[in-house]
Amino acid sequence: MWKEKLGNYLIDVSKYFLTGVFVASLIKDLEDMRWLIYVLSGTIAAVLLVLGLILSNSKKEK
Repeated sequence: MWKEKLGNYLIDVSKYFLTGVFVASLIKDLEDMRWLIYVLSGTIAAVLLVLGLILSNSKKEK
């Protein structure tokens, strides 16, 4: 049960992470570091998403 909740939490954090970076880039011009920030945030969000999906995909044992 706790794995499913942790998985859902990680999926939500992944979405908020991408949204925060996107909104921050709209508000402030990131200049030269734009692509580095996009790559790092995309990688972190993808890792959190995969971990969340792995933890939330628990199969019931019979």
